[in-house]
Amino acid sequence: MNIKNFTDLLEAAQKQPEKRLVVVNGVDEHTIEALNQAVEMGFVTPILTGNKQQVLDVLKGLNIDASKYRIVDAASPKEAAEKAIELVNAGEADLIMKGLLTTDKFMRVLLKKEFELVPNNGTLSHISVMDNPNYHKLLIFSDAGVIPYPDLKQKILMTENLIQAAKRLGIENPKVAVIAPTEQIIISIQSCMDGATIAKMAEHGQIEGGMVDGPMALDVALDRDSAEIKGFTSPVAGDADCLLFPNIDAANVFYKTNSKLCNAEMSGIIAGAKVPMVVSSRGDSEKTKLNSIALASLLS
Repeated sequence: MNIKNFTDLLEAAQKQPEKRLVVVNGVDEHTIEALNQAVEMGFVTPILTGNKQQVLDVLKGLNIDASKYRIVDAASPKEAAEKAIELVNAGEADLIMKGLLTTDKFMRVLLKKEFELVPNNGTLSHISVMDNPNYHKLLIFSDAGVIPYPDLKQKILMTENLIQAAKRLGIENPKVAVIAPTEQIIISIQSCMDGATIAKMAEHGQIEGGMVDGPMALDVALDRDSAEIKGFTSPVAGDADCLLFPNIDAANVFYKTNSKLCNAEMSGIIAGAKVPMVVSSRGDSEKTKLNSIALASLLS
C-alpha cells in the first residue's frame, strides 16, 4: 500500500473488507450524503441511530434506498449515542461517526467510564490527514480537535498515535516533527522543552516505530531550504510525515488555513478509543467527511 493522495486512500478503503459504520443521530442530509457515497463505493455498511421517521424522511428526500440502511430508533441524541456505543461493545459496529449533535455532547457520552470505549490510561487524540498541493506527500498532524493543551504525557501518547496512523497508511518509518516556535531548546517555552524530551525519548527507544525530532519550527519541518538556511540537520527536516502541534490553537488554525485558503483536501478522525471515531466539523465539506470515513476504515 502506497497512499500518496486521497484518491489512493479511497481506493485502499475499497480494497478492504466492508466496515460497519454507525452514525450517531444520523438525521442530517450532509452526513448521510457523505455516508451514502461510502456505501456506494462499497467500503462501509451503514447503521443510523436516531429518530426513525426523521431518518426515513431524509433518506427519501435524498432518493436513497432505505433498505440498504439499518436504522436503530432513538428518542434523543443522547439515547442515539448510547445505542451506538452498545452496538460497538456488542461487536456489531467497527466505526462510529458523529451526526447531528454537538461534539461536546457526543464526547460526553462516549467518555463515560461505564461504556469502556476508551482504555484505562488511554488518551484520545484528533488525527488529521491532509493533501496540500504545495507539499510533496500526505501530511498527518495532531491535535486540531480534542485536547486543548496537552501535557507531556499526553503528547507522548499523541506521538505514538500519529506513528501508528502513519504506518497504517503505508509509511514504513514515519518522520515526526514536534512543533515549537524554534529549534532552540529554550527553558521558558514549554513546547521547546517538550519537543526536546520527546525527541530524546525516541532516540533512547522509549517511543518506537518512527523517527522523531524536535523542537522544530514549522518552516523547518516542511521546507528543506529553510532547514539548510538555519543550519538544522535532521532526516525529519523538510520531509516530515507527521506534525505534533503544541496545542489546539496552533493545530486548529493550521487545519482551517490549509482547508480554506490553500485548496488542501482534509480528513480527520479521533484515535485511541476501541474503534476509530469520525467527528467532522459542521463546516467540513461532504468530501472531507467522505475522506474521513475512508481514513477511519483504514485505521480500524
